Amino acid sequence: MAAYGYLFDQLVRRELRQKYKGSMLGVLWYVINPLVLMGAYTLLFGVILKTQPIADYPIFLMVGLIAWTFFAQSLLSAAPSLLEQGGLIRKARFPREAIPTSTVTVQLVTFASVMALLTPVAVIVRGSFGPALLLLPIVVVLLYVFVLGLALIVSVLHVYYRDIAPILSAALLPWFFLTPIFYRLHSLGYIDRHPFVGTVLGWFNPMAPFIDVLRSVLYDGTAPDLGRLLYIAVAAAFSLFAGLRVFRAMEGELAVVV
Repeated sequence: MAAYGYLFDQLVRRELRQKYKGSMLGVLWYVINPLVLMGAYTLLFGVILKTQPIADYPIFLMVGLIAWTFFAQSLLSAAPSLLEQGGLIRKARFPREAIPTSTVTVQLVTFASVMALLTPVAVIVRGSFGPALLLLPIVVVLLYVFVLGLALIVSVLHVYYRDIAPILSAALLPWFFLTPIFYRLHSLGYIDRHPFVGTVLGWFNPMAPFIDVLRSVLYDGTAPDLGRLLYIAVAAAFSLFAGLRVFRAMEGELAVVV
């Protein structure tokens, strides 16, 4: 992969140019969209349907929103990426996984840009500056690796089964509301009465621990518990391993199928 560094760099640059082509605000749209959603959801869940006393709710919400946006947009962009680059696949020999990887990397650039703006605000408002903040780059890298593994799978599956992208789009909506973005999972009274539901939502939903860990570092200013850290590390490693295995097992006919 290192030998094709120039090609990968050009793929990332091309994706960035196409993503914001003709846009006056460019990458700022990645900031504006979560801010608009944050305002709407803060009004709905923090004022109208307020069920949990969460201090500085916009910051609490923003951490979850930007992590989810990175996750969802990466998968939605990666799914059709091989088909969109079919001409390049047919003409040149290079590691095919560079294409979905470039789409996820583009989303990482915008995710990191928003994170760079949110972090000082959270530190000032929440007073979360401390040793735990050193874990932030590690958590971001683990989230990137986790998403990349899934992106490799959906991208190569979509080439052979064109229903993958619409199924993914439909599945992300309920997944979004089942992920603790608007609330703290352990603060829901329903979870206390039905602990099995909490286990399913908190541990079988892999995005929940990632968001919890990000919140611990940015919003609470405390180091996450070791179990959560171990979970996201294992989830990232397993996702990338599975993604590479599936992708390489199915990439043989890509030049014919795309």
